[in-house]
Amino acid sequence: MIITQLKDIEEIYELIKPYNKVLIAGCDGCCQPPRSLNEAKMVGQLLELKARTEGKELKWKAITVLRQCDDRIAATTVRPLIEEYDAIVSLACGLGVVMMNKVLPDIMTYPAQNSHFGGAQYNSENNFIEFCETCGECILGETGGVCPRAGCAKHLSNGPCGGMVDGMCEVGGYTVPCAWVEMWKRLKKFNRLDLFKKYRPPRDYRLSTSPSYLKIYKEYGNQEEKEEASQ
Repeated sequence: MIITQLKDIEEIYELIKPYNKVLIAGCDGCCQPPRSLNEAKMVGQLLELKARTEGKELKWKAITVLRQCDDRIAATTVRPLIEEYDAIVSLACGLGVVMMNKVLPDIMTYPAQNSHFGGAQYNSENNFIEFCETCGECILGETGGVCPRAGCAKHLSNGPCGGMVDGMCEVGGYTVPCAWVEMWKRLKKFNRLDLFKKYRPPRDYRLSTSPSYLKIYKEYGNQEEKEEASQ
Protein backbone atom coordinates (compact mmCIF):
# COMPACT_ATOMS: atom_id res chain seq x y z
CA MET A 1 0.00 0.00 0.00
CA ILE A 2 1.04 3.61 -0.48
CA ILE A 3 1.36 5.66 2.68
CA THR A 4 -0.07 9.15 2.35
CA GLN A 5 -0.71 12.21 4.47
CA LEU A 6 -3.44 14.76 3.89
CA LYS A 7 -2.17 18.19 2.92
CA ASP A 8 -3.02 21.19 5.07
CA ILE A 9 -6.46 22.51 4.07
CA GLU A 10 -4.92 25.94 3.44
CA GLU A 11 -2.59 24.44 0.85
CA ILE A 12 -5.41 22.58 -0.90
CA TYR A 13 -7.58 25.69 -0.92
CA GLU A 14 -4.86 27.79 -2.54
CA LEU A 15 -4.74 25.25 -5.39
CA ILE A 16 -8.48 25.44 -6.11
CA LYS A 17 -9.05 29.07 -5.13
CA PRO A 18 -9.73 30.24 -8.71
CA TYR A 19 -12.59 27.75 -9.12
CA ASN A 20 -16.24 27.88 -8.04
CA LYS A 21 -17.32 24.26 -8.54
CA VAL A 22 -15.04 21.46 -7.44
CA LEU A 23 -15.33 17.68 -7.58
CA ILE A 24 -13.70 15.94 -4.60
CA ALA A 25 -12.64 12.42 -5.60
CA GLY A 26 -11.79 9.89 -2.94
CA CYS A 27 -10.00 6.64 -3.79
CA ASP A 28 -10.84 3.12 -2.64
CA GLY A 29 -7.42 1.84 -3.71
CA CYS A 30 -4.37 1.14 -1.60
CA CYS A 31 -3.82 4.52 0.09
CA GLN A 32 -3.29 4.26 3.83
CA PRO A 33 -4.86 5.70 5.86
CA PRO A 34 -7.97 5.17 3.65
CA ARG A 35 -9.13 8.19 1.66
CA SER A 36 -12.58 7.25 0.43
CA LEU A 37 -16.01 8.89 0.32
CA ASN A 38 -16.19 10.01 3.96
CA GLU A 39 -12.77 11.64 3.76
CA ALA A 40 -13.75 13.30 0.46
CA LYS A 41 -16.82 14.79 2.14
CA MET A 42 -14.72 16.05 5.03
CA VAL A 43 -12.31 17.81 2.66
CA GLY A 44 -15.23 19.33 0.78
CA GLN A 45 -16.74 20.69 4.00
CA LEU A 46 -13.43 22.17 5.13
CA LEU A 47 -12.86 23.81 1.76
CA GLU A 48 -16.37 25.24 1.83
CA LEU A 49 -15.79 26.73 5.29
CA LYS A 50 -12.47 28.18 4.18
CA ALA A 51 -14.13 29.78 1.14
CA ARG A 52 -16.80 31.35 3.33
CA THR A 53 -14.15 33.08 5.43
CA GLU A 54 -13.14 34.88 2.24
CA GLY A 55 -16.72 35.72 1.28
CA LYS A 56 -16.83 33.15 -1.48
CA GLU A 57 -19.37 30.40 -2.19
CA LEU A 58 -17.78 27.09 -3.14
CA LYS A 59 -19.94 24.35 -4.60
CA TRP A 60 -18.62 20.84 -4.36
CA LYS A 61 -19.55 17.19 -4.68
CA ALA A 62 -17.80 14.20 -3.12
CA ILE A 63 -17.42 10.89 -4.92
CA THR A 64 -15.10 7.93 -4.64
CA VAL A 65 -13.28 5.92 -7.30
CA LEU A 66 -12.41 2.25 -6.98
CA ARG A 67 -8.82 2.89 -8.13
CA GLN A 68 -7.75 6.20 -9.59
CA CYS A 69 -4.48 4.69 -10.87
CA ASP A 70 -6.49 2.45 -13.23
CA ASP A 71 -7.08 4.46 -16.40
CA ARG A 72 -10.31 2.70 -17.37
CA ILE A 73 -11.88 2.84 -13.91
CA ALA A 74 -10.91 6.48 -13.43
CA ALA A 75 -12.23 7.53 -16.81
CA THR A 76 -15.55 5.68 -16.67
CA THR A 77 -16.26 6.81 -13.11
CA VAL A 78 -15.35 10.47 -13.35
CA ARG A 79 -15.80 11.46 -17.00
CA PRO A 80 -19.65 11.64 -16.85
CA LEU A 81 -19.38 14.26 -14.07
CA ILE A 82 -16.67 16.66 -15.20
CA GLU A 83 -18.84 18.97 -17.32
CA GLU A 84 -20.46 20.22 -14.12
CA TYR A 85 -17.19 21.17 -12.40
CA ASP A 86 -14.23 23.48 -12.90
CA ALA A 87 -11.58 21.32 -11.22
CA ILE A 88 -11.01 18.05 -9.40
CA VAL A 89 -9.39 17.50 -6.02
CA SER A 90 -7.99 13.99 -5.73
CA LEU A 91 -7.49 12.12 -2.46
CA ALA A 92 -5.50 9.42 -4.24
CA CYS A 93 -1.74 9.06 -4.10
CA GLY A 94 0.44 10.74 -6.70
CA LEU A 95 -0.19 7.86 -9.11
CA GLY A 96 -3.92 8.57 -9.05
CA VAL A 97 -3.41 12.29 -9.59
CA VAL A 98 -1.17 11.66 -12.61
CA MET A 99 -3.62 9.16 -14.12
CA MET A 100 -6.64 11.43 -13.59
CA ASN A 101 -4.86 14.23 -15.45
CA LYS A 102 -4.02 11.83 -18.27
CA VAL A 103 -7.48 10.35 -18.80
CA LEU A 104 -9.30 13.65 -18.11
CA PRO A 105 -7.09 16.13 -19.99
CA ASP A 106 -9.76 18.83 -20.25
CA ILE A 107 -9.95 19.47 -16.52
CA MET A 108 -7.23 19.94 -13.90
CA THR A 109 -6.89 17.40 -11.09
CA TYR A 110 -5.15 18.72 -7.98
CA PRO A 111 -3.62 16.60 -5.17
CA ALA A 112 -5.02 16.71 -1.65
CA GLN A 113 -2.33 14.40 -0.30
CA ASN A 114 1.40 13.96 0.00
CA SER A 115 2.58 10.47 -0.95
CA HIS A 116 5.42 9.25 1.26
CA PHE A 117 6.34 5.62 0.52
CA GLY A 118 5.12 2.14 -0.21
CA GLY A 119 4.70 0.39 3.11
CA ALA A 120 2.59 -1.80 5.33
CA GLN A 121 0.49 -1.31 8.43
CA TYR A 122 2.29 -2.76 11.42
CA ASN A 123 -0.38 -2.90 14.11
CA SER A 124 1.93 -4.17 16.83
CA GLU A 125 3.74 -0.83 16.63
CA ASN A 126 0.64 1.17 15.66
CA ASN A 127 2.25 2.80 12.65
CA PHE A 128 3.09 2.44 8.97
CA ILE A 129 6.56 1.28 7.98
CA GLU A 130 8.44 1.28 4.67
CA PHE A 131 9.24 -2.38 4.13
CA CYS A 132 9.91 -2.29 0.36
CA GLU A 133 11.68 0.24 -1.85
CA THR A 134 10.49 -1.32 -5.14
CA CYS A 135 14.08 -1.51 -6.36
CA GLY A 136 13.42 -3.88 -9.28
CA GLU A 137 15.94 -6.45 -7.98
CA CYS A 138 14.40 -8.26 -5.02
CA ILE A 139 16.91 -9.97 -2.69
CA LEU A 140 14.50 -10.83 0.13
CA GLY A 141 15.17 -14.51 -0.49
CA GLU A 142 18.78 -13.95 0.60
CA THR A 143 18.03 -11.74 3.60
CA GLY A 144 15.40 -13.65 5.52
CA GLY A 145 12.54 -11.49 4.30
CA VAL A 146 14.06 -8.29 5.74
CA CYS A 147 14.87 -5.72 3.05
CA PRO A 148 18.27 -4.02 3.47
CA ARG A 149 17.38 -1.37 0.92
CA ALA A 150 14.27 -0.18 2.69
CA GLY A 151 15.34 -1.22 6.20
CA CYS A 152 18.94 0.00 6.26
CA ALA A 153 19.28 3.77 6.55
CA LYS A 154 22.51 3.62 4.54
CA HIS A 155 21.21 1.10 1.98
CA LEU A 156 24.13 -1.24 2.61
CA SER A 157 24.26 -4.51 0.67
CA ASN A 158 26.76 -6.58 2.67
CA GLY A 159 26.35 -6.29 6.41
CA PRO A 160 26.01 -3.59 9.06
CA CYS A 161 28.16 -0.49 9.34
CA GLY A 162 30.29 0.58 12.32
CA GLY A 163 27.46 2.75 13.61
CA MET A 164 25.46 -0.20 14.90
CA VAL A 165 25.47 -0.50 18.70
CA ASP A 166 23.74 -3.32 20.58
CA GLY A 167 21.67 -4.14 17.52
CA MET A 168 20.40 -0.57 17.07
CA CYS A 169 21.01 1.83 14.17
CA GLU A 170 22.83 5.10 14.80
CA VAL A 171 20.55 6.90 12.35
CA GLY A 172 17.65 8.16 14.40
CA GLY A 173 19.52 8.06 17.69
CA TYR A 174 19.59 4.29 18.25
CA THR A 175 15.80 3.99 18.36
CA VAL A 176 15.41 1.68 15.33
CA PRO A 177 16.79 -1.87 15.08
CA CYS A 178 19.61 -2.43 12.62
CA ALA A 179 18.14 -4.21 9.60
CA TRP A 180 21.27 -6.34 9.20
CA VAL A 181 21.06 -7.59 12.77
CA GLU A 182 17.42 -8.50 12.15
CA MET A 183 18.45 -10.35 8.99
CA TRP A 184 21.13 -12.28 10.88
CA LYS A 185 18.63 -13.33 13.57
CA ARG A 186 16.10 -14.43 10.98
CA LEU A 187 18.55 -16.45 8.90
CA LYS A 188 20.12 -18.02 11.99
CA LYS A 189 16.69 -19.20 13.12
CA PHE A 190 16.33 -21.20 9.89
CA ASN A 191 19.96 -22.30 9.76
CA ARG A 192 20.63 -20.24 6.61
CA LEU A 193 23.55 -18.07 7.67
CA ASP A 194 25.19 -19.20 4.45
CA LEU A 195 22.94 -16.63 2.76
CA PHE A 196 24.09 -13.92 5.15
CA LYS A 197 27.70 -14.51 4.07
CA LYS A 198 26.86 -14.33 0.39
CA TYR A 199 28.41 -11.38 -1.43
CA ARG A 200 25.91 -9.04 -3.04
CA PRO A 201 27.21 -6.73 -5.80
CA PRO A 202 26.41 -3.01 -5.68
CA ARG A 203 22.80 -2.19 -6.37
CA ASP A 204 21.93 -1.66 -10.03
CA TYR A 205 20.10 1.66 -9.92
CA ARG A 206 19.24 1.35 -13.61
CA LEU A 207 16.48 -1.05 -12.56
CA SER A 208 14.75 1.62 -10.48
CA THR A 209 15.62 4.82 -12.29
CA SER A 210 12.87 7.28 -13.09
CA PRO A 211 10.75 7.12 -15.07
CA SER A 212 10.46 3.33 -15.07
CA TYR A 213 8.54 1.29 -17.61
CA LEU A 214 7.51 -2.36 -17.56
CA LYS A 215 6.00 -3.61 -20.79
CA ILE A 216 3.52 -6.46 -20.43
CA TYR A 217 3.09 -8.82 -23.34
CA LYS A 218 0.09 -11.01 -24.04
CA GLU A 219 0.59 -14.61 -23.02
CA TYR A 220 -1.07 -15.81 -26.20
CA GLY A 221 -0.80 -14.25 -29.63
CA ASN A 222 0.27 -14.90 -33.16
CA GLN A 223 3.78 -15.97 -34.05
CA GLU A 224 4.77 -12.48 -35.15
CA GLU A 225 3.83 -11.06 -31.72
CA LYS A 226 5.79 -13.79 -29.94
CA GLU A 227 8.89 -13.17 -32.04
CA GLU A 228 8.65 -9.42 -31.42
CA ALA A 229 8.31 -9.99 -27.67
CA SER A 230 11.37 -12.23 -27.59
CA GLN A 231 13.65 -9.66 -29.22
